[in-house]
Amino acid sequence: MPVFSTPAIMLRRLDFGDYDLIVTFFSLQRGKISMIAKAAKKSTKRFAGILELFSVLDVVGSTGRGKGLPILQEAALKHPFGKIRADIRKTAYASYWAELIYDWMEENERHTELYYLFKHVLSELDGSETPEEVLSILFQIRLLVLSGHRPNLIHCCRCRTSLELIRHGKLIFDIVKGGITCEKCARDPAGGVSLSKGTVKQLIWVGSGDYAKAGRIRFTSQAIEEGLTFLEAFVPYHLGKQPRSLKFLRQIRK
Repeated sequence: MPVFSTPAIMLRRLDFGDYDLIVTFFSLQRGKISMIAKAAKKSTKRFAGILELFSVLDVVGSTGRGKGLPILQEAALKHPFGKIRADIRKTAYASYWAELIYDWMEENERHTELYYLFKHVLSELDGSETPEEVLSILFQIRLLVLSGHRPNLIHCCRCRTSLELIRHGKLIFDIVKGGITCEKCARDPAGGVSLSKGTVKQLIWVGSGDYAKAGRIRFTSQAIEEGLTFLEAFVPYHLGKQPRSLKFLRQIRK
């Protein structure tokens, strides 16, 4: 059977029969991939304590001739990120990011930049003092950019007046149009999200450049609230569904 190996981050695990698991990874070499871990629930040697959500592993799998799932043959733990799973708030954020990747990515579609983005925010979530909310803003805005759904924050999506020439301090982001609207073009605010110019400028900055520098930007409480409200409306809109983990995250955040 053909064998492959790749670094991978664990997204999901499901019971399969009495002893097996179906585990889904977001891998560096193969993108999202699901595999069967044979006898994983009773083995005390092969996978004991390492098939945990959000962990980074080096995995070895094999594919047969049929259309069945690959078999997980070996797994070596590289970064456990145990502090995430020990904190319900951190777990809620990581679960939301993992579900976005799980739902957005097709099987076996390689995406190197997204892999390193996900690994970066998990590492920061596990071991840095960067607020979870800021990491979530960073992850979501970069996910939109990498997936080709970059929001238009540069000019009014109706009259094309540039952000710098818009005098009003409050803007409406049109979720359907995918861009900001100036005070003259703004319509029913119920169909959009209110953003201050300061928040928009911070989102533009976070959406490009170095991950580490972007994560150190000092958001005001208003910018964090506006940024999360905007992204948690815009991202699911393009995904085409409301992630179940988002409801849990909002409950925890309250």
